[in-house]
This record gives sequence, structure tokens and C-alpha cells, in this order.
Amino acid sequence: MLRSLFSGITGLRQHQTMMDVVGNNIANVNTTGYKTSSVVFEDTLSQLIRASGAAGEERGGVNPAQVGLGVQLGGINVNFGQGSAQSTGKATDLMVQGDGFFIVRDGQESLYTRAGAFCFDSDGRLVNNQGLRVQGWVGAAGVINTDGAIADIVLPAGTLIPPSPSSSVTVGGNIISGTESTMTLGVTVFDQAGNSHDLSIVLTYDSGSYQVEVLEGEDSRGTGTLEFLDDGTQDPDAPAEVAVTLEDGTEITIGMGGVTSFGGSGSLAVTDADGYSAGSLQQFQISADGTVVGIFSNGEKLNMAQIALSSFNNPQGLEKAGNSTYRSTSNSGLSQVGVPGSGARGTLLAGSLEMSNVDLAQEFTGLIIAQRGFQANSRVITASDEILQDLVNIKR
Repeated sequence: MLRSLFSGITGLRQHQTMMDVVGNNIANVNTTGYKTSSVVFEDTLSQLIRASGAAGEERGGVNPAQVGLGVQLGGINVNFGQGSAQSTGKATDLMVQGDGFFIVRDGQESLYTRAGAFCFDSDGRLVNNQGLRVQGWVGAAGVINTDGAIADIVLPAGTLIPPSPSSSVTVGGNIISGTESTMTLGVTVFDQAGNSHDLSIVLTYDSGSYQVEVLEGEDSRGTGTLEFLDDGTQDPDAPAEVAVTLEDGTEITIGMGGVTSFGGSGSLAVTDADGYSAGSLQQFQISADGTVVGIFSNGEKLNMAQIALSSFNNPQGLEKAGNSTYRSTSNSGLSQVGVPGSGARGTLLAGSLEMSNVDLAQEFTGLIIAQRGFQANSRVITASDEILQDLVNIKR
């Protein structure tokens, strides 16, 4: 039987595979996070017709003569090049800018994906469209330990943060030199139960210095004195703090060490005050390093969690697991989990999704190549059949 007949058959099979791959690429032109694939062909074993011979004293060397036996599939490679950004405006839609994969949990199995179309389920867990749970680190009291094990990202609605009592207030700025009037500053502080207290800091001029009294309504909560030298700076030997005690015993220090008394313009103001009341979660933001920042009704922001990314020494070795996910294999290397923006991992872009990196112009060109290759190999089979027909017709 003619070898060309079987070579043509292998050509038909492998070009059909190429058509399948190209067709799948075109079908996924609008699939979020899809990475295009390409086919690599290689020839099969060749039959040795004449062996090679070494050169001698009277005759030169002879090259081997071989006849190929067709084509086979060398591999199907995935192009992990960056896809374009598609802005959605949805806070839970995430895009990886650079290398890396989101980690999602399916039962006890970890899968990896570039498709960042996420949402929160009824339990407050961040999941993808199939309900697979996004992995990362969950914070406690605003502290996130990225050295620990990853877990489900949970952000339950109605999350509360307890109140934090005030402990310090800072007053800074400049009192115009020679000012003999009374100045009053207002500040809101919080006791241990989170109740707010409106304090008035009253500075009264008294023979070159200022007497400071802190009032809550008409009740005095603390007193002090500001002493200035001739150059407008404070006397280093005089205390520049006022100790305040609220009704429930909460102690607050009002620091005034940064106040000056120069000529020019006045700028006396409360520059900082800690403490806050209890608050409930109102909304959240996701930063470029994957930190989920909760915004509470009391105006405070708290780091709630951080999304993890995984990188691999050989992403080409990942196995497609369906639903735009991959699983690790022995040739992909181990999953290297880390913070977005560290190592070889890209950063996150919230409110956007990564589009497919399929190049339609290239895919349609590949479609033509696959079609013509299929046609050419079918012609080889037809020609081989005609030769066999002629051979049979020798004897009539």
C-alpha cells in the first residue's frame, strides 16, 4: 500500500485538530479572561531507505535517504498574553494587570483563573459565577497577616466595628504674636462606650501667656497654660499638654506642643483627634494590592481582607479545568501564593474585567491555512487512490 495514502490521512487528522483549536478560539472571542491556543505540528518517524555511509579513501560519504510517514500533533500551546481591559464599574469585578491567577476553591481542590467576574453570595463570601470561593487572607481588627494560610474571602453585610475611645487630640498652628483676645476651638471626642462629647478648647490671654481650659458645656474637664518665649516658640520647661477626664473616666491628652506665636497670620486649629463611635459596613473598595477596605457609617476605613494571587514557574503546564479555570500539574510547578504586586504577580484593577486575547485577524488566517492544509492532504489521498486504480487496471 502507498505510504502517501497514510501520510495524507495523518494530515487530515491533524488539520482537523487545528480547525478544532481555531474554531474554539473564535468561539471564545468574548469570553472573559480567555487565553488563545495554537497548534504545533511535527513530523512522525521516517522510514530509512538507505543508511548513511562514512567517507573512505576512494569514495565520499553518503547521506541517509528517508521517507516521512506523515504528521503528528506536537503540542497545543496557550498564549497567556495580557488581554484588554473592559470597564464594568462593578466593584467586585477584578482584572489582573500582569502575570498571576486568582485562586478559587472547589470543595477541597484549588483552581486558578484569570476571569475576575466575582460577586458576594448570601453568606458574604466572594465567589465567581460557578460559586467557587475566592481565596485570600481575612483581617482581624484591621490587621491582615499575609504570612498565614489563605481562606475564603468573607465580607458579611451589616459588619460592625466596636467603638474606640479617644486618647489624644493635637492642636497646632500659629497664634498671632500680641493677640490678647480669647480663642475657642471645638473638637468631638468619644468615651469608652462610643458616645460623642463636644469639647471647647478656650485659650485666654493672661500677661504674655495663655490660660487653656477645656469645657464640655459649662463643665470644666481640664486646664493648662501655654508659655511663649520672645522668639515666638514655646517655653521648653512649661508643659504643652492638657489632661482631660470625661465623665465616665476616659482620659484624653490634648497636645499643644506645635503651637507657635509668630507675627503674620493666625492658623490655630485642631489638627488630629483619634477615637470613633461604633459603625456598620456601608461599602467597600478593592485596591491594587488586593486589599478589601471597608467603609463604615462612622466614617472609618478598615482593612477587611486581601485577595491572593498565584504564580507558576511554567503556566503553559496548567491544565484547563473548564469554566475558565485551570488546575496545576506536575509540569506547571507548585502554586506560589502571594500578595498582588509582589514577586512576579501583577496588580489588580477593580471595576474592570480582562477581555479575551483572541486576535480575530490571526484566527481567520489560521482558519484558511487549516482549510487549505486539509484540502491539500485530501488531494494526496485522491492522487494515491488514482495510482492504485491505475495499478489495478494493468491487468485487464
